[in-house]
Amino acid sequence: MTPSKDIARLIEIMAALRTPGTGCPWDLEQTFATIAPYTIEEAYEVADAIAREDLVDLRDELGDLLLQVAYHARLAEEQGAFAFGDVVEAITSKMIRRHPHVFGDENGRSIGMAEGFWARIKAEEKAAKEAARGGEAEAGGGLLADVPVGLPALTRAIKLQDKAAKVGFDWPSLAPVFDKLREEIGELAEVALPADPRSSDPDLSADTQAKVEEEFGDLLFVMANVARHLKLDPEAALRGANGKFMRRFAHIEQRLAEDGRTPEGSTLAEMDALWDEAKARERE
Repeated sequence: MTPSKDIARLIEIMAALRTPGTGCPWDLEQTFATIAPYTIEEAYEVADAIAREDLVDLRDELGDLLLQVAYHARLAEEQGAFAFGDVVEAITSKMIRRHPHVFGDENGRSIGMAEGFWARIKAEEKAAKEAARGGEAEAGGGLLADVPVGLPALTRAIKLQDKAAKVGFDWPSLAPVFDKLREEIGELAEVALPADPRSSDPDLSADTQAKVEEEFGDLLFVMANVARHLKLDPEAALRGANGKFMRRFAHIEQRLAEDGRTPEGSTLAEMDALWDEAKARERE
C-alpha cells in the first residue's frame, strides 16, 4: 500500500484497517459512538490550525478530519446503509440544490436569490429525510428539535435562541438582556457563595451543588444571548480570552524566572502585580 492523492486510496486503507483477521485490532473494535469524539476533536484541531495560521498543520489536520468521514462511511457500508460515494453524492446534490443562483438556469438564479428561499429548501430537505425514513418524523419534533445536541453548548445556545427568535420569542433590544444577566448573576451568587469550599462552613450537599450548576447554566445561556444580540461568536470570544490568559501568565512565569523564582514560591500579590504589568504592556 502506497500513499496517493487519489481519495480511492484512503477508502482502500480504511477498508484494510477494518478487515477482520488482517486489519488493526483497535480499528476493528470501533463503532460510530466511539469514533464520534475523535471526529469532534479533529474538527477543533482544524479550527486551531486556522487560528494559528499554520497552513502546514492545516493540511495535516484536514487529512485527519477527512479520515473521520471515511471511517464513518466505512462503518455504514459494513452495515449496508451507505458508502463513501453516497456521502459525496449527498453533499454535491445538496450544494447544487441550495445554490440555483450559481448552478441553475436564468429562472433558477432568480429563485435562489428570493427572500425565504433558504428556509424553504431546508424544509423540503427535512421532509425528504422523513420520507426516506418511511414517513417517520425525527424524534422529539418541534421547532428546536433539529439543533444538534453534539454542538458545543454555547454554540448550541445561540442556535436555539436564533430559532426561537425567528417566531418572535426574543428580547426587543440588548438592554433587557443585561437586566436578565444581572438577575442571573444574583441568583448564582445566592446559591454559590454558601457552597464556596474555602468558606468556614461550606454547604457541599448534592442538592446545593445541583442548584449551583443549574444557575451557572442559566447565566451562561444569557451570556450566549448577549453574544447573539451583538453578533459575536461566544466560542471565538472565549478562545481569545484563553489566549490572553496564557500570554499574561507566561509573562508572570518569565518575570519570576528572571529572579530565579517560580509561581509556587511567590505570593498572589506579587503575581497580580506582574499580571498588571503584562496588561500594561499589551496596551502600549
